[in-house]
Amino acid sequence: KLAEGCEGVCIFVNDVADEAALRVLAAGGTKAMFLRCAGFDMIDLKVAKELGLAVTRVPAYSPYAVAEHAASLMMTLNRKIHRSYNRTREQNFRLSGLLGFDVHGKTIGVVGTGKIGALFARIAAGFGAKVLGYDVVQNPEALSYGVEYVSLDEMWARADIISLHCPLFPSTKHTINAESIAKMKDGVVIINTSRGGLIDTKALVAGLKSGKIGSVGLDVFEGEGEYFYSDRSGAVIGDETLARLFTFPNVLITGHQAFFTKEALDNIALTTFANVKAYVAKETLVNEVK
Repeated sequence: KLAEGCEGVCIFVNDVADEAALRVLAAGGTKAMFLRCAGFDMIDLKVAKELGLAVTRVPAYSPYAVAEHAASLMMTLNRKIHRSYNRTREQNFRLSGLLGFDVHGKTIGVVGTGKIGALFARIAAGFGAKVLGYDVVQNPEALSYGVEYVSLDEMWARADIISLHCPLFPSTKHTINAESIAKMKDGVVIINTSRGGLIDTKALVAGLKSGKIGSVGLDVFEGEGEYFYSDRSGAVIGDETLARLFTFPNVLITGHQAFFTKEALDNIALTTFANVKAYVAKETLVNEVK
């Protein structure tokens, strides 16, 4: 009802623009969908094309924000900062259970070396780590930071830390699964600030329970739309897998906030307004998703 009669509708990453929603919007007069995010897996592009809906996005709002958040998750997990914070607030200054490791000299795997992945690789290299990369196309920027491109199987075997920075497509769904986890080093650290569907969460839980996975940092979760960006502090989490993840002391979950910096919000607003302006003026939609 809110969008009825509106030619354009602006949506975010946690909104659902599936076939049913798009058909209702189109019937109400909507002709354009303006996404305030880089990812577009929440919208059915095939149906949008069938209905003649223009779709635009914000391809790069602040790659620094997401790359820095991934590094923050990595270091918080490694040095147990979240656990130490809770202890010291209760005046418990014991060091037991807080042992970390030097990132310097470790091997960090980066799956997806686009804008964000390349910047994360630069941060990782700054720690003095060996950086491995995987992507369908090698990024000259990533190469300039010393990234060594390898196959996924080689990355699984060599990396002490693995960070995901790729979009969610049918070909990338559950990139991290039971088979890939079995090929990884014991105690591997897994970071995901990209899309929840890149990880088979049940396999992730199994890896944590067995001790194969040392720690996990997640800013995204498969099926997060029902939970993230809402206050559910007084409710029971119905998703058993998500609820189980919260029970692990070596799992750190943030609520899809990796993008959430002032600079990123400014860029999202400016680019979205530019997309709307171009559509109204019937100009070329440089950020159109086809």
